[in-house]
Amino acid sequence: MKVEEIRQMFPALSQEVYGKKLVYFDNAATSQRLSSVIECQKDCALGANANIHRAVHKLAVEATKAYEDTRDAVKSFLNVGSRDEIIFTSGTTHSINLAASCFGNAFVNPGDEVIVSESEHHSNIVPWQLMCNRRGATLRVLPVDNDGHLLVDLLEGMLSERTKILAVTQISNVLGIRNPIERIVSICHSKGCKVLVDGAQGAVHGGIDVQETGCDFYAFSGHKVYAATGVGVLYGKKELLEAMPPYMGGGEMIDHVRFSGTTYAPLPEKFEAGTQNFLSVPTLRPALEFAQEVNKDAEVQARQKEIIDYLLDKLGNSPEIRLFGVPRGTEEKIPLFSFCVEGVHHEDLALILDKMGIALRSGQMCAEPLMDRFGVTGMLRASIAPYNTMEEAEYFVKCLDKAAKMLRA
Repeated sequence: MKVEEIRQMFPALSQEVYGKKLVYFDNAATSQRLSSVIECQKDCALGANANIHRAVHKLAVEATKAYEDTRDAVKSFLNVGSRDEIIFTSGTTHSINLAASCFGNAFVNPGDEVIVSESEHHSNIVPWQLMCNRRGATLRVLPVDNDGHLLVDLLEGMLSERTKILAVTQISNVLGIRNPIERIVSICHSKGCKVLVDGAQGAVHGGIDVQETGCDFYAFSGHKVYAATGVGVLYGKKELLEAMPPYMGGGEMIDHVRFSGTTYAPLPEKFEAGTQNFLSVPTLRPALEFAQEVNKDAEVQARQKEIIDYLLDKLGNSPEIRLFGVPRGTEEKIPLFSFCVEGVHHEDLALILDKMGIALRSGQMCAEPLMDRFGVTGMLRASIAPYNTMEEAEYFVKCLDKAAKMLRA
């Protein structure tokens, strides 16, 4: 696929900001929307705006079909064994909170342990802290080295019979390095420890085969993989989901309700209480189809590698720039670069670059412990999607140098 062809699928990319052509390099936070995603949501709102699973009229039947067909699309995207193992949520944060709370209630007791990595997003730290506080468990941390690689060699020594689950990101939203998930899962499973993988960045950058990887849970958001906001996915192994209590009570997640007690619906409805986001969930279908297509497209992947190599060279070899997440080889790195420029505040740089038409992320990237690990208060992050071009990358480097000189003057 030619980059021009891809760009035409994303209407937002044609706009200007402050009289400059938009260069959107904040894809790790939220990707832009496909035309097919926008049309899908519009069609659902206009033609099938009705509550799912309940009524028998035509609109409700069509809305239910669109919603449940999406579950099959996710099943295929993740290579899930059973569609019952797919729970729709509002996003990765909701998915991890659900998993942490319900897994904790079912399996974690006082004195047990949970492990998270030092490179986690707050959404894969705080839910486990809350659960550990409630259950009387201890939270432990798997550290990263100075280049941002997880110290996986330490993991086996951290595990004991009291370690119930490890939560780890597939790809850090700060470091942009692919973590060795299969190795981590293998080590944990050898000690009877379950594994949840945060796939917020991984789903869009290559995806995952959950059966091949063997992870017990996998979470991702639609809005980072070209779909609408307000929709996410939690995959969980069936035997675990069946053993876990519901996260929320309400309509749809029940079998029978009596004042003397309630029985619950089978999976997946057990974890989908209330009115679901039936306008946004179906947008996952065209979004995931596009993601699969570009992930398999040799021309697209070659362009992405060219941009990765270029930015690794320009950012990694500049004496004025400190790059975080330095790969051992380019195959480890996704097109995501977090860095600091000597003598310049990250937010000041972001504000000036914005006036030049370049959208970046600045700050702690919801990873304050990782900022503390590297001794900084924040960073600047450029994250690239298949619709970004080498010309944009070159313009970014040129503007970054210009902005830094302006701020030092």
